[in-house]
Amino acid sequence: MNLLVTGGAGFIGSHFVLRHKARFPDDTIVVLDRLTYAGNKDYLNPIIDKIRFVQDDIVDYEVLMELIKRYGIDTIVNFAAETHVDRSIKNSVPFIHANILGVQSLIEACRATPNVRLFHISTDEVFGDLEDKDPPFKVGDALHPSSPYAASKAAGEMLLQAAMRTYKLKIAVSRCTNNFGPHQADEKFIPTVIRSALQGKSIPIYAEGKNKRDWLYVEDHCDALELILQTPWAFWDDKIESGHFFHVSADSEWQNIDTAKLILKILGKPESLLSFVTDRPGHDWRYALDSSALRKLGWKPKVNFEQGLQKTVDWFKKKYA
Repeated sequence: MNLLVTGGAGFIGSHFVLRHKARFPDDTIVVLDRLTYAGNKDYLNPIIDKIRFVQDDIVDYEVLMELIKRYGIDTIVNFAAETHVDRSIKNSVPFIHANILGVQSLIEACRATPNVRLFHISTDEVFGDLEDKDPPFKVGDALHPSSPYAASKAAGEMLLQAAMRTYKLKIAVSRCTNNFGPHQADEKFIPTVIRSALQGKSIPIYAEGKNKRDWLYVEDHCDALELILQTPWAFWDDKIESGHFFHVSADSEWQNIDTAKLILKILGKPESLLSFVTDRPGHDWRYALDSSALRKLGWKPKVNFEQGLQKTVDWFKKKYA
């Protein structure tokens, strides 16, 4: 494949690029990234001489078209997004730009080159939240986003769904539960707990910390994405004339407070560092996705939460050393 990976210097995107190049060294990979606060080109250093890197914005249609034509791109994998809920609450404008206008720009590029496949990476947050006894969300359930971030991702999905039906474009969308692992932005929950604990600082926990998250190790997520990429009908099926949606989850739900306590245990730090703070507005209670369809294709997570958390802690310890 000749891949254009947008947002490829971000957390999940960088892991995907590194793993894909290791598995398919002959594939062409072009990384397009705006290098905002969440992007770091250094994450790609091990293979930087084996890929093409372009610093620019996916909203720029002309840039997309130039890269597609110059490198014979046949598949776009879109990780480019503003993702932090708290930031979206303070200022939603960047989220509208990247997560809605950016997606529309990709759609227009695919309209101009209809043989190009578009694989969009979305989130479980488009559904809103669940109560403790509710079953996991399934593909086809109604979208009910709670935050400006989630609303912008849901809007992007709606544009893609319309493009599938109206323009018959080759599109697939995956939704995943909360990722964690090396390279994650410092402001995210697990990196915040690790960083604060290492520095002996107070660790902020919203409300009572009982909100639940289904944690997915980033490399397991990337393996799922690769499986989808290698499944031809994932992007087109003559019978339904549309792309497909996939759910990726580890079925490993943890309360935030228990996650924080486990990190403290790994680091040998006291629980007295935990500090309960005012809950964020519209804070979702619980996320869960039904990934049974993807598992029938042969995927399952390989790294359990405790193993992944140890790997993550080890990486951040080196970063903050």
